[in-house]
Amino acid sequence: MDWGTDLWDQYDVMDKHTQSGLDLVERYIKFVKERTEIEQSYAKQLRSLTKKYAKRGSKDEQDCKFSNHGSLQEILNELNDYAGQRELIAENMMTSICVELTKYLQDLKHERKSHLSDAKKAQQNLESSFKHLESTKKRYAKEWAEAEKATQQAEKTESDLNATRLDVEKAKNHSHARTHTAEECRNDYAAQLQKYNKEQNYFYYSEIPQIYNKLQDMDERRIRRLAEGYCQFSEIEKKVLPIISKCLEGISTAGGRIDEKKDSILFIEQHKSGFERPGDLEFEDYTQGIKPATSDSSLNPPKVRAKLWPFSKKHKPPPAEDFSHLPPEQRKKRLQAKIDDISKELQKAQDQSEALEKMKGVYEQNPQMGDPSSLEPQITETAQNLGRLRGEFTKYETWLSEAVGGEESSNTNNNDTQDDVETANQYQNIYTDFDDEFEDVGTPIGQCTALYTFEGNSEGTISITDGELLSIMDGDKGDGWMRVLKATGEEGFIPSSYVKLEM
Repeated sequence: MDWGTDLWDQYDVMDKHTQSGLDLVERYIKFVKERTEIEQSYAKQLRSLTKKYAKRGSKDEQDCKFSNHGSLQEILNELNDYAGQRELIAENMMTSICVELTKYLQDLKHERKSHLSDAKKAQQNLESSFKHLESTKKRYAKEWAEAEKATQQAEKTESDLNATRLDVEKAKNHSHARTHTAEECRNDYAAQLQKYNKEQNYFYYSEIPQIYNKLQDMDERRIRRLAEGYCQFSEIEKKVLPIISKCLEGISTAGGRIDEKKDSILFIEQHKSGFERPGDLEFEDYTQGIKPATSDSSLNPPKVRAKLWPFSKKHKPPPAEDFSHLPPEQRKKRLQAKIDDISKELQKAQDQSEALEKMKGVYEQNPQMGDPSSLEPQITETAQNLGRLRGEFTKYETWLSEAVGGEESSNTNNNDTQDDVETANQYQNIYTDFDDEFEDVGTPIGQCTALYTFEGNSEGTISITDGELLSIMDGDKGDGWMRVLKATGEEGFIPSSYVKLEM
């Protein structure tokens, strides 16, 4: 079955049907475009989301050492890759479906217009031939009627007794002339009728079927191409599913890689101060006279750290080069890190020195390649840099050795009460000139409630009682101490573990 045979008289129906098919292609193109816009918007929002929650800065980088922090960063990276795949889907859909189908649609519109135009021209030609046939037929009918009338007039004249011979001959000649003209018109009509029937047969059995079959072929090609576009809508996304699956697997892997025990150990290693717990208080025998109590007090404060005094403006102590302002454990870590950095710089400087010496040797053997003396300034500078780095390396190694030895000595004598008293007295001077430090009082950053009573016997500390409400002036900087303000206006340091923060 085909359109040319079975729908030979349905021109208007085919016109509407083919136009409806083209409209469907155009609708599908618009649908895919909107889908790509959704994908692009989704990918853009995902990228903004990952950027918003990504870690940045030195503190964030330090947090990323913990597996639970690092896993979140991995999840954000995988999500960013996932967003890239959504963008790829949008790009491929736009290129393979929208652009290609738009070009194909334009070709179909031109082809359809051409076929419909050919059908109209064929119909107009047949109608023109039919009009010519009708005109010939009317002329034949008119001439034949005139011939019959002339024949009757000739017969009437011939039977008229009053008519002369000349009148009779004249009437007969007129009748013969009209009859001859009618015969010619008859022959013209017959020829035109035969011609029209031939054209009509060609129109209905050859020309129109060919045009309609071309329209049928065009519509079937449109349907097949549209079906391919439908399949592409799925295939484009299927192609990136393996990568998307890897992204999702990466997210699951990041979650499974978290080790809570390892994170706890790492947290301890990062923040343990290395100080020993305070010893017992001595019994103060007032029968022997007043003897000042000497002890570690509650939770001996650590050595002074520069960042312990962010509010200080007059006598803010700078960080010590040997990191002696840090607790023992933190000092050892900082010294070791510094030694590692110097080692890398030292190796780099040694490599540079060796390269310059080799280059100098090449220049000496091949003067045309360069002047050996031109390298002397660089060699001298490198040698000086090497000397400086070696000196720093030795210096920091010495400090590290002292830090390790000092800690061992402290651990050995921990049970000796007298040594504890001397240690407490050594730390007694860290809060000297404390009153000057508090001339500028900042704004409280929060509230807390004392859980236990603390006797602030050391300079810079204050006493608090159980249940007392305090204003937090400066939070814990990692050393176990925080600065608070009492309702009486008294301000100083207390152990962070002695209070509960108020939300």
